[in-house]
Amino acid sequence: MERSIPEAAECDLSIPIPRGGPIYVPNMVGPSTRVPHFQTCLLSELRNLEAELSEDFSHLDISVDDLKIFTEDDLMDMALKEGRENDENHPPLLDQPNARFGEKKSNRKRKGTNDSVLESDCIEKVEQVVRIKQKQEEDKASVKLHSFDRRINEAVHKSTRTERMRTLRSTSSTRKVNTASLQEHLPVLYPEVVLSVEVYHNVRKGTKIQELLVLGGQTLTALRDKIFCSTDQVMHKAGQHDPSGYFLIEDVFCPDLRDPSAIDLTRPILDWLRDSKEEAQKKWEYIITGELQKKQKAIMGEKSASQLPHFRSIEMHKIRFCDLSFQLGAGYLYCHQGDCTHTLVIRDMRLIHPEDVHNRAVYPIITFQLKLRFQKCNVCKIFRATKVTVDDKWTPENPCYFCDECFSLLHQADDGTLLYTDFVEYDYNHD
Repeated sequence: MERSIPEAAECDLSIPIPRGGPIYVPNMVGPSTRVPHFQTCLLSELRNLEAELSEDFSHLDISVDDLKIFTEDDLMDMALKEGRENDENHPPLLDQPNARFGEKKSNRKRKGTNDSVLESDCIEKVEQVVRIKQKQEEDKASVKLHSFDRRINEAVHKSTRTERMRTLRSTSSTRKVNTASLQEHLPVLYPEVVLSVEVYHNVRKGTKIQELLVLGGQTLTALRDKIFCSTDQVMHKAGQHDPSGYFLIEDVFCPDLRDPSAIDLTRPILDWLRDSKEEAQKKWEYIITGELQKKQKAIMGEKSASQLPHFRSIEMHKIRFCDLSFQLGAGYLYCHQGDCTHTLVIRDMRLIHPEDVHNRAVYPIITFQLKLRFQKCNVCKIFRATKVTVDDKWTPENPCYFCDECFSLLHQADDGTLLYTDFVEYDYNHD
């Protein structure tokens, strides 16, 4: 049954991470890559970009001083000045000499007509000024959104961070952040690669339970120590906890043998692969013709069938992520407690960002943790259930969950004896 999440496994909400995240494309798996190769290619692209930006553009004669934001008064003066210039270039008929006295009355009419024309021209100019002002406000808003000015970015970042922390205080006032690891500061040396790793449920295979940020230079044991699974708690409670476990990433088994009592769970698999090559090849061919591979072939085209990989084993605490080859978006295996298996996906890979935490002791950082719900009492809907009844004739649901108070009120007399016994009662434990 669903259980509470220990404090160490909760999201590190007090730790800032850059906005944005990995792009998820269903059924798409990237080519095989390695952290050093990605890092070298990306740094090469950055150097080319810096060289391109450092080129001399003085011959283009572009000056920021030529850019000016006009006020409403400036725009009105410009419109009126343009209107006066048009009047001077096209004088009204009233100013021309009249040949006959009889034309004076008609000139007065023309004067009224010219006044109305001038008024309409002014209205048109004012409307044009309003349109220019609206366009100017839109441009200013766009500049605020896309400006590269450091001061603007810092102000926006500061206000966003303040608002974010205010929200966290109001909604998560009881949350405690584990700061033991923050007492030790181990600087992250640039360039460092950050991996976004997803862990999925052991039963509901399509349900993501955790998402973590891991450094490329960290060992796989750092990731395993941050993975939370309720099976570990159950085995601890039963006194049968097994420290053994392993990852399978591409063709590398990574068993965890740090504990002296741990056993190498990958040894029987490797022995079977060595002793039953034909059977292993048949199973491998079945795997590579699975449903996911069909979808990938439909999108990416036909791929030649590969032979059975040459699997090898390296202890988990002796191998780092930068030593492995992997595919972004591909599903890998995490096995622990004997046969509890999880799908592991490396979703994204990027260089460390200035907004990332530059303290190696903090990583891996949990950025997502599935919230597990407790079963509440079916009667009061307030307290957690401590008992469950089956085939209870007076309950609306079967099975029905009760807290201690509601169970006592509905099933027991004042002296503690049961009012009726035609039901089955069990203790319901969350832990």
